[in-house]
Amino acid sequence: MTFVNIALSDADMILYVTDVKERSVNEGEYISKIKESGIPVIIAVNKIDLTTQEELELIVESWHTAFPDSPVIPISALKNFNLEALLISILNKLPEGPPFFPKDQLTDKYERFFASEIIREKILINYRKEVPYSVEIEIESFKEEKNLIRIRALIHVTRESQKGIIIGHKGAMLKRVGTDARKDMEDFLRKKVFLELYVKVTKDWRDKPVMLRRFGYR
Repeated sequence: MTFVNIALSDADMILYVTDVKERSVNEGEYISKIKESGIPVIIAVNKIDLTTQEELELIVESWHTAFPDSPVIPISALKNFNLEALLISILNKLPEGPPFFPKDQLTDKYERFFASEIIREKILINYRKEVPYSVEIEIESFKEEKNLIRIRALIHVTRESQKGIIIGHKGAMLKRVGTDARKDMEDFLRKKVFLELYVKVTKDWRDKPVMLRRFGYR
């Protein structure tokens, strides 16, 4: 909710992404804050390939009732359906202004950030159920040499059992994650990468403000 409040304080537009599985309009804290903000809203209803035309019409109508002054755009990200219409709607609601960054600057994030996100992606791909969502990646060191980048990363988990799952039998799973991540890092960073991965149990890190600030969430 901290992130939501910060975003609402200076947003030019709100893109609310829902899907056809969210059968009723959620009147919770998020929706209330969006309505009270006075910021233009676009509702994108995703996964329409999973429902019928009749059901979709009812879903769209429920969102129109909740946000009568906002466009409700059915889309399918999987099928690449109606995304152009969504983009046009977004552009129409955004105010014109000068660019914040040069055209050749791809991002305002550091290379450390992308290294951690690549590792996170490989964990999401290779593990199932709750394990990936109990994980945080911390880049302990990022040393750039002439022809090599040396990266040491900690994979934080909340329980000892999760540590065993991440490592796998004789370290096989951790090795797979490291190999996949290193290849993507080398493609992204355009350099050879020496990657060291370690797993650490940091109990209940998601419930500790100090740890959340350390990981950049607050």
